[in-house]
Amino acid sequence: MVEQRGNILAIDQGTTNTKVLLIDRHGQILAQAARPLEQRYPQPAWVEQDASAIWRSVRKAIDACLGAVADPEVAAIAITNQRESVMAWERDSGKPVGPVIGWQCRRTADFCAELRTRGLNAWLAARTGLTVDPLFSASKMRWLLTHLPDAERRAERGELCFGTMDSWVLWNLTGGSVHACDLTNASRTQLLDIQTLQWSEELLQLFGIPRAALPAIRPSSGIVGKSTAIGRLPAGIPIASMIGDSHGALFGQAGFVVGSVKATYGTGSSLMTPTPAPVLSQHGLSTTIAWALSADQVTYALEGNISVSGAVVQWLGEVLDLADPAEGVANLATHVADAGGVYLVPAFVGLGAPYWNDAARGVISGLTRGSSAAHLARAAIESIAYQVRDVFDVMQTEAGVDLTALLADGGASRNDMLMQFQADIIGRPLLRSASAEASPLGAAYLAGLAVGIWRTLDELAALPRSRERFEPQMSPEERNDRYSGWQRAVARATLGTT
Repeated sequence: MVEQRGNILAIDQGTTNTKVLLIDRHGQILAQAARPLEQRYPQPAWVEQDASAIWRSVRKAIDACLGAVADPEVAAIAITNQRESVMAWERDSGKPVGPVIGWQCRRTADFCAELRTRGLNAWLAARTGLTVDPLFSASKMRWLLTHLPDAERRAERGELCFGTMDSWVLWNLTGGSVHACDLTNASRTQLLDIQTLQWSEELLQLFGIPRAALPAIRPSSGIVGKSTAIGRLPAGIPIASMIGDSHGALFGQAGFVVGSVKATYGTGSSLMTPTPAPVLSQHGLSTTIAWALSADQVTYALEGNISVSGAVVQWLGEVLDLADPAEGVANLATHVADAGGVYLVPAFVGLGAPYWNDAARGVISGLTRGSSAAHLARAAIESIAYQVRDVFDVMQTEAGVDLTALLADGGASRNDMLMQFQADIIGRPLLRSASAEASPLGAAYLAGLAVGIWRTLDELAALPRSRERFEPQMSPEERNDRYSGWQRAVARATLGTT
């Protein structure tokens, strides 16, 4: 068999930036570029982005990445994306109609509370694998249909397209010829039946979403369209994978087997472990699609979503008026050995898994006269690890297997202090990917499988993959004491909300 030549152009459309990487057949990054993105907060707990700005960031990052090498030799394009964020655009013109409603946005909290009041939480979880929460896309689509002029009629007539960010990037890459999403992103909308893997008529009726506006559902690996000429990107390049960023990170970490578990540390965080069949959680985790190599090769997963993790560090740095907010907090935290009994619960938009409490709000507890900015900085960083422990413990129980180590990736995983504290507080070794780019690597692997650069998962697992190991050093007594303090702080954040 002739060996497929060429590289993969991986587009990582994220919340705070868009990154584009050129990846070779050995899984090595040949070039990369990034462009920043802004978020808007028009009301408390509302989060929006500009869809046109997102597409501009993709175009510019593609041009910069391709311009960094003499002969990029692109064999396929891969897409990974921020999940649950959703938007609408005109089918004829491709013009956005309204904002991108971000995954963190809580504007549909009242709508979701009504669904829970109607006793629909268990019914929805059984069909979608997801609890009722504003995080997921369906309630956001419902909001757009209610608030955009004439949206109901136009969507029913197929004049509007609704989609997550993989759909929006694909639409623009193909010049408006393909409206599709992959199974992982579809599984995060709360409109996909987790058993049939199709849009559910019952769910579409419940949320009032016209099927005519929705994308076609495709596997995560497989050619879904071809590029039009865009700047340095030539026409005719196959777009060979789409996958949500958290799912892409698990695939990029080669977490193919049951018992693997990864945590992606970003603006928010996600823990995910693959399962051979759907496991319906009883304790606040989500059942989701890990990836689909084809229509009949589908891997499921259990996932826990943390709404605010790395974002708490940025927030504190801005509150403290530091010149470089995130880096400044990280440096401050090194000035103390621990948080001095201070806990910071970053429930800025409520709490995600395993609590799913919209009404929870941020709390700082344990302050004394001796508490300093450095203790607050340390508490902010430790809050990320505590939230991961919350999910890890539940996942350990519900997956029914021993999770012996945690695979870590994402921007905040570069912080050694956080990684060591994470290993300490879960009492397990932590293996940090030497590359922070696990999501686009995973998307690239899936695209490479589709075009024949790689042929098996074993071949992908054998690629060189450098990891750094952090062993737990904290005694069980100290671990339990600190985690008990965190649980008391969470109880304060949720006091009077249930």
